Amino acid sequence: MTGIVPLRRNVRFQMVWIGGAASRLGSEFTRLAMPLLVLALTGSPGLAGVVAGARMVALLLVQMPAGVWVDRWDRRRTLMIAQILQAGVSALLAVLILTGQVQIWHFVTLAVLDALCAAFIEPVRDTAIRGIVPASQLHSAYAQEESRTHAAGLIGPPLGGLLYTLGRAVPFLAETVTLAAAALFYALAKVPRRPANQSRTSARADGEERRRGVHREAAEAITWLWRRRGLREVTAAMMVLNLLGGAFLIPLIVLVGERGGGALTTGTVLAALGIGGLAGALLSGRISRLLPPGILLLAVLTIFGAALAATALPWGAWWPMVPLVFITLSTPSLNVVLNVVIARMVPDEMLGRMGAVLSMGGMALKPFGPVLGGTLAAALGGAAALVVLGGLLGATAAAAAVSRELRGFTGEIAPA
Repeated sequence: MTGIVPLRRNVRFQMVWIGGAASRLGSEFTRLAMPLLVLALTGSPGLAGVVAGARMVALLLVQMPAGVWVDRWDRRRTLMIAQILQAGVSALLAVLILTGQVQIWHFVTLAVLDALCAAFIEPVRDTAIRGIVPASQLHSAYAQEESRTHAAGLIGPPLGGLLYTLGRAVPFLAETVTLAAAALFYALAKVPRRPANQSRTSARADGEERRRGVHREAAEAITWLWRRRGLREVTAAMMVLNLLGGAFLIPLIVLVGERGGGALTTGTVLAALGIGGLAGALLSGRISRLLPPGILLLAVLTIFGAALAATALPWGAWWPMVPLVFITLSTPSLNVVLNVVIARMVPDEMLGRMGAVLSMGGMALKPFGPVLGGTLAAALGGAAALVVLGGLLGATAAAAAVSRELRGFTGEIAPA
């Protein structure tokens, strides 16, 4: 089709992508700096987990109403306001650290505010991709999105560790700059304000739409998912994967510290997640053709569990880099495939709500991950906690393999 330009020349998509890359990079700076700072101030891995868990709880609670409102509101304006507010939250935390006034409740409160902003940013970004990328290019677009995530994961943690050694507030100042830059690129992208099939005339019905209520619109999306056998089983397995996958960061930080590694060493070890993720994003097309989504999910659970257990092998502070590569080598293909299935299948006017439902399904248990990881690390130490988490992931893979619907899930969803 001669009317479709190559994805690399789709300026609007590339602006959205660059904005997302800037935002993700800043988040990776503080992903390591935040628990390091909480550990330095309190000496408690459990409190570090509480801060991360508070953000996830807030994101989970607000995600569904945010998805409904994204489908109702001007999406471009919503994205800009949320992104600017998120930059302001990061700037405020940096000021508190610089002035020496930061306390644990500041971390919790500002983590919650950051989550409220993210709850609006992510669904608008998802709907924007659907609105500015042709269906035939969705796989390539989501593969590029996945590569962005892992590229930031590659360079963000070691750079964040280096910035932390320059000063405790430096990673948070850097995050503020990257979030502000993201807002600029989103403005240049001119994100669609409304679904492509929703005219200004139909938009006048918003008054009636608002009267329907958040609960009813959320129920429509939940019902849609429940009636799709296979997809609902995949969502349930993803809940457990996100719980256990979100629990390993604090035990890993504790493990590297127990073996004599500092902030820079820890950041470099975490960069292995980005190395594997970049490679996995590049291979996602081939892998997705070899394995259907259901079987691919079982493979990811198995590899993830074995790799986490392997990080505990007593071969020095740098050894965990090797198994961490295998964790993210396997996950990008699954993410790309599921994103494409949803983008092609869900009606455009329901994308915000459906994205929120699927994200909530995948994240329902995730807020407990950092708390679980911090608690295990405090009670057992880093190595033993990672072995326990790896064993639980292996057990999850075995349980999921029993489901015929999950094993047979291909992404070709039959009508309800």
